[in-house]
Amino acid sequence: MRTFKLQLQVTADGYLAGPNGEMDWMTLPWTDDMNSYVDALTEPVDRIVLGRKLAEGFIPAWASRPEGETQETIDWMIGTPKVVISDSLTESPWDGAVVAGGDLAETVARLKAEPGGDLITYGGATLASELIARGLLDELHLFVNPTAIGTGLPVFPDTGTYQRFRLVTARPFDCGITAMHYEPERS
Repeated sequence: MRTFKLQLQVTADGYLAGPNGEMDWMTLPWTDDMNSYVDALTEPVDRIVLGRKLAEGFIPAWASRPEGETQETIDWMIGTPKVVISDSLTESPWDGAVVAGGDLAETVARLKAEPGGDLITYGGATLASELIARGLLDELHLFVNPTAIGTGLPVFPDTGTYQRFRLVTARPFDCGITAMHYEPERS
């Protein structure tokens, strides 16, 4: 069965974006040690899972071949097949992407049961929070930026219960970001 990973940039105080979706707090550029870590994280991945709102910016941004990214990264981001989780879209407006709607747990179970490499999601906020709340992820890779913003969109939703995780690794990088790799504790 495939492993489903979340890779997410977060603030030191636990937000994945500002109150209006701002991402200007992120630490850039990344250093070579962080780039190598991300390369190793994504090497076994052969499918990207995105929420519709994130896909609307993410897919076109990579298709425009952004400056400052390596050709290898651009090719991987463009060439890796994508699944867009949406109940409002019936078909994909993007090349290399299919739409999946309906029950999220059933969709994730189906994707994980398919043959292939790992799955990775970068969110957006709604999808990431729902995946965390429903315990549908196998690994959480939180890239904690050395910035506190005080308010915004929280990484962890209020589920009314504790969510327990096991720390697999913590890795600081030269740029000041620390990667926290967690796995959900399942009973």
